[in-house]
Amino acid sequence: MALRATIYKVELQVNDLDRQVFEAFTLSLACHPSETTERMMVRLLAFVLHAGEGLIFGRGLSSEDEATLWQHDLSGALRLWIEVGLPDERLLRKASGRADRVHLYTYGGRSAAVWWQHNKAVLERLNNLTITDLSSDSTEALAALAQRTMRVQVTIQDREIWFSEGERTVHLLPNYLLVC
Repeated sequence: MALRATIYKVELQVNDLDRQVFEAFTLSLACHPSETTERMMVRLLAFVLHAGEGLIFGRGLSSEDEATLWQHDLSGALRLWIEVGLPDERLLRKASGRADRVHLYTYGGRSAAVWWQHNKAVLERLNNLTITDLSSDSTEALAALAQRTMRVQVTIQDREIWFSEGERTVHLLPNYLLVC
């Protein structure tokens, strides 16, 4: 019998002072058995950082033809492709050709640094790619906040992020490796 995804219910309040986005969302996140809680929480953070009309989660790890998150406009044009983790650079080149903007959120400490050094020369040529690295301490702290039912409030100001669930708060300072 195949293992099933674990479903997380999230009531999310986004207060993004940098983009002037102040919205509430009710989300259901599926955490695939092969996905870590840390990755799922980074996906949630990526949603927060790009929250807006039409932003949706892709089908997940098993679908290579879909983004982790993406946003189409009303005409169906692909405006934003978001990935999480350390993908093959070919996926990012393909996404760059399909979407107006591509954003990657890396995490994992030393392994992310090695990945970046290995792929930097190729990826710097893509003019619509932004890469943001999140420290291991930050993403591990996010994972520690995960609960099957969450009430999350996120405040973003001057590129600093305060991610709160209940009485606990994680402060994140993203490191922008590449900005388009």
